[in-house]
Amino acid sequence: MIASTATAAQADASGGSARPRAVALWLLAIAALVTLMVFVGGVTRLTESGLSITEWKPVTGAVPPLSEAQWQAEFEAYQRIGEYRQINGPAGMTLADYKFIYFWEWLHRLLGRVIGLAFAVPLAWFWVRRAIPAGYAPRLIALLALGGLQGVFGWYMVRSGLSEQATDVSHLWLSVHLLTALVTLAGLVWTALDLLALARGPGARPARLTRLAAVVGAVLFVQLLLGAWVAGLNAGLASDTWPLMQGRIVPEADWSKGALWAFTHDPFLLHFLHRWWAWAAVIALIVLARRVRQLERRASVAIHATFGIQIVLGIATVLTGVALWLAVLHQLVGALLVAATAWGAHVAGLRR
Repeated sequence: MIASTATAAQADASGGSARPRAVALWLLAIAALVTLMVFVGGVTRLTESGLSITEWKPVTGAVPPLSEAQWQAEFEAYQRIGEYRQINGPAGMTLADYKFIYFWEWLHRLLGRVIGLAFAVPLAWFWVRRAIPAGYAPRLIALLALGGLQGVFGWYMVRSGLSEQATDVSHLWLSVHLLTALVTLAGLVWTALDLLALARGPGARPARLTRLAAVVGAVLFVQLLLGAWVAGLNAGLASDTWPLMQGRIVPEADWSKGALWAFTHDPFLLHFLHRWWAWAAVIALIVLARRVRQLERRASVAIHATFGIQIVLGIATVLTGVALWLAVLHQLVGALLVAATAWGAHVAGLRR
């Protein structure tokens, strides 16, 4: 009886047969795909595969080379860029080596296409069936737009490394690409939680962003930005010891080009900032987790678990000289931490 009343209320509110739970579950599935995308993107970055495909073909690019002639043409296009001329060419890269890095970049782009279709097609279906609750359509369109921007930013990132002089993508574009994905992930989780609350009670209103949640989000954002710059500059290799770097707490940095350049480009300084700003993020996350513990214990546990694992993985990544799978897991758990933080922030902002 209660469920029937809630369904009827939702139908009245949206002008149709609103299905907030179905829409929420779909958004959580998209969030899982975005998390997988972050994982594959980490592998792509750490295997230096990101520049293996030198053209952006949104439709035809979904099909990989199918003949030896097509593979050779792709390889020849790659041989014209600086990464091959200055690094992989002199190292003796073979066609088989090229196929390996091509696979990861192709998989990364393919997953992006899958996510786009998995979002756009069900969105259209929900829209036609009038299943989207009143007031949520603009938010869903914004999330779709963010996904589109993610692809555009990804191409600008790749293009930044395609010149004969460049040997890698711009770490600045890499950070824009990664952070857009993580902001989208947080938005998906938040919106899904709003819809689940609506499914439980037709009078539920969207959660608000509290001042505490905004501060915690800002602190975490800085840490994620630093992590993206560290990844883009290969600054994880600046030290394989912890807690000291170069036998000291504060490493030597290059200040000759000015403070702005040092804080955005110097690998030693950025590595130092990333490893120690992490503790500011931990403090902020603990405060948030304690605030929501009485309201939703699972959210509190998720925040504690993800930042704890993330710290351990970060230290292990440093001590192993950036072992590939440890570094990839570090990036994956970072995405899970964003999702857990969005969950905790949502709990804190529920209007009760």
